[in-house]
Amino acid sequence: MMSRRRTRRTKGLGISSDRVGVNLEIRSYALLRLLSAIPVLFGISVILFALIQFTPGGPVEQLMAQWRQSGIGETGGGRITAITEEQRQRLVAYYGFDKPLTVRYFSWLGKTLRGDLGESYHSDEPVLTLLKRHLPVSIALGLLSFLLTYAVCLPLGIAKAMRPHTLFDRLTTAFIIFLYSIPPFTLGILLLVFLGGGSFLDLFPLAGVTSDRFGELSFFDKIFDLAHHLTLPVLCYTAGGFASLTLLMKSSLLDQLQQDYLRTARAKGLPGNRVVFHHALKGALIPIATSLGHWLSLFFAGSLLIETLFGLPGIGRLSYEAVLHRDYPVILATILLLSALHIAGNLLSDFLYTRLDPRIRLS
Repeated sequence: MMSRRRTRRTKGLGISSDRVGVNLEIRSYALLRLLSAIPVLFGISVILFALIQFTPGGPVEQLMAQWRQSGIGETGGGRITAITEEQRQRLVAYYGFDKPLTVRYFSWLGKTLRGDLGESYHSDEPVLTLLKRHLPVSIALGLLSFLLTYAVCLPLGIAKAMRPHTLFDRLTTAFIIFLYSIPPFTLGILLLVFLGGGSFLDLFPLAGVTSDRFGELSFFDKIFDLAHHLTLPVLCYTAGGFASLTLLMKSSLLDQLQQDYLRTARAKGLPGNRVVFHHALKGALIPIATSLGHWLSLFFAGSLLIETLFGLPGIGRLSYEAVLHRDYPVILATILLLSALHIAGNLLSDFLYTRLDPRIRLS
């Protein structure tokens, strides 16, 4: 009786009951996946917290080494010979390492859930402040690289699949494989030498995200200034993914075009473009959607070499410096952030997967 009422109600609104059921199924699945991400992140945090606590050369050892260099400690003949045990114990208590590991973990977890990520051991700044400073650069690089990669690779892969074994197919394959064979750091150096005022053209700045006069510029001039500074880093960032994504798109579409139902459609006289874009393309995009989560986490993770080369304060550089200085709060925050991005990317991949193939049901 209730199902009949719901059917009549949805029909009156112009919505089919099947569509309502699918939408409810998607919402239930999304909620279930979000809830399942909680224990995954919890497990990652437990393992990560335990691992970094036992890493040699922690913040206590590093600060003791700085004390020796600055002349703090016991002296012998005018030289620093050792740090006293009392000084060492004060450092251990200052960082909270005198407490049991479980107590320290749940104390950190409680603060994190309240939005307090702690302070950096190295710079004494709040970790949240550091993330707010470095994250926009990585988001800008990642988003621009992501859009550029998919905007170029998907149409190029489709064009190659529609004209296989032609001169166009061979030339583009040779070019993208050549581009893939050049390491991003080497490509960045070449771009700076040839286009960044090295020995040839002076078209782009050598480093930085904005110019010194950025605050004085108008809105559109600011956009142009950002694009001017980010062009070379984005090109280096996207070069490595061009080959794999383009060839994946090509092979996936070629595989779909060999399916029996598409052969039958062509035999009945259906136009070639309609066969490709209205039938084969949906199935060909399934592997692309499946790999979307990996690409998202890869793009937004930042690249240490590219950020160092172009002087960009991104997440990759922040994570590397945190590892060097054993900056535990920053390490925990950055890795958990990237883990959450990876989980969100996988959820988006699954959603697109079901949208592209209606035969698949979420479970």
